[in-house]
Amino acid sequence: MARYRDAVCRLCRREGGKLFLKGDRCFKPSCAIEKRGTNPPGQHGAARRKMPGGYGLQLREKQKVKRIYFVLEKQFRNYFEKALRQKGVTGENLLFLLERRLDNAVYRAGFSTSRRQARQLVNHGHIEVNGRKVDIPSFQVKVGDVISVKDKTTKNVHVDGAWSTSGGRGRPNWISSSGKDLSVTILALPKREDVDQNINEQLIVELYSK
Repeated sequence: MARYRDAVCRLCRREGGKLFLKGDRCFKPSCAIEKRGTNPPGQHGAARRKMPGGYGLQLREKQKVKRIYFVLEKQFRNYFEKALRQKGVTGENLLFLLERRLDNAVYRAGFSTSRRQARQLVNHGHIEVNGRKVDIPSFQVKVGDVISVKDKTTKNVHVDGAWSTSGGRGRPNWISSSGKDLSVTILALPKREDVDQNINEQLIVELYSK
């Protein structure tokens, strides 16, 4: 399975801002953005930086969203084509499809401190949906689904630490904690205001519409 394996902090610097790809480290002074600023990575990053034009802005917005959700180009394009066929605003439909990915739902529920960590939990079979193991990160959750951590994983220090601090990070309105146990319920489909990243989805629509 193709995936990005290099340092994720480089991605934040390339996009000129925090994408919150490193979990708790993004909120500490050790964050690469805090230490090195928003110049692109590399020895001559500051010298290469320039204001992008129309196409450049559209491309950078697409790359930013792909990197936030850890989706590669082919799959991202497939999401756009599906969003285009759905009723409603194409850009918002695209974001809703990305938000409903199981790995994103696991992260937003508070079982992990980053989407990368959430994807690993899903891939390794630690997550259940409605009592059944689901190890496909792109699985689309729906209203009424109950997402939980397998019993043997509840004592995992990373999962327990993420869950105990999830209240401070916040949980979207479409996901509700089911109680003291490590499980949540999908109450509704996500709305535009639930996407907390500074994303201009219209730029992505314009790019793919050329």
